[in-house]
Amino acid sequence: MQIRLNPVTLITGAGSGIGAGVARDLARRSTGGLLLADADEAALGVVADELDAAGVSPERVSTLAFDASDTSRWAQAATFIQGQYGRLDWAVVNTSAANKPAPAESDLVDWGGTTSAQLEATIQSLRTIMPMMARNAQGGAIVVTTAAAAIKAEPLKPNAAPGLLQVMRAASREAAHSNVRINAIAPGGADTPMWNEMPWFQDLVREAGSENAAFDKIAQSPRPLARYAQGQEVSRLIISLLAEEAHITGATLVVDGGGTL
Repeated sequence: MQIRLNPVTLITGAGSGIGAGVARDLARRSTGGLLLADADEAALGVVADELDAAGVSPERVSTLAFDASDTSRWAQAATFIQGQYGRLDWAVVNTSAANKPAPAESDLVDWGGTTSAQLEATIQSLRTIMPMMARNAQGGAIVVTTAAAAIKAEPLKPNAAPGLLQVMRAASREAAHSNVRINAIAPGGADTPMWNEMPWFQDLVREAGSENAAFDKIAQSPRPLARYAQGQEVSRLIISLLAEEAHITGATLVVDGGGTL
């Protein structure tokens, strides 16, 4: 895997789930610096302490506690990153935990009068990160996380997933001339806090005895599913999409064991 010299990495939603998992894996590779962002300051501190205790932290690690849908806080974050690190090379935009009411407008893509918090958080993240990476001679790479349900060919409850993929594609087209690649990864069943918020899944955990047993039971349902993806597997694929030889942009990689077929 080709790795650029001393890359600086930003991970949003780094306090738990996929965000925390990819932070652990990218810490070793982010020799230029690592920035962890999440609305939960305490959770960020726990992750940062874990990285330090494991001896995988780069010399410079920063935690940024703010709501990713907040435009003014993103402006402050951009000033901080530029002042402290000088550039940004990689970013993982993981906004699945966003749940605050979002602003009604965005100047990246017009989605009408309302957008979900996750969608708005993704838009605000991209509109800040893209110009920073565009200033790099080597450009940069961004991976957006969403849910495998974004591509499922059946009616969905109102959510950000399908719109989020369209935002990613629009952004990737806009960023291509600056050598900034933007892709999405859509896991199904990865170990994220999202599952703990689903009453039916908690019922299944109680019935099966554990979360892993619950996922195994889902995998045995009449679906073309080998098994659900785990966080470490998703993390490895995110790192592959960030790598220099991954000449891919505007793509969505679905990691669900066939669950959306």
